[in-house]
Amino acid sequence: MKNIYVGNLSFQTTEEELRQLFAQYGEVQSVNLITDRFSGQSKGFGFVVMDSRGGQEAIDKLNQTQVGGRSITVNEARPRENNGGGSTQRRGGGGGGGFGGQRRGY
Repeated sequence: MKNIYVGNLSFQTTEEELRQLFAQYGEVQSVNLITDRFSGQSKGFGFVVMDSRGGQEAIDKLNQTQVGGRSITVNEARPRENNGGGSTQRRGGGGGGGFGGQRRGY
């Protein structure tokens, strides 16, 4: 199996359109368009999983082609980098404690 990244998609592109596009090159196992969790709007990229031989052919033939008026990026998906289970950085608001901000000499 080959996991394929597809980027620079039109926000109107559907999973079914991607499935049909990639099916020309082999059996498509799954298609996953990434959407904003709050609005449901496409983020303009997604992933296609298909057999290895057909997947490589799809990458070779579809990268930098025009789909929905945009030049799409198609390449083998790289695994997400694991940063140890989440960031330890905190944003905003640090310090002061609400007691006038005076330092105590403990």
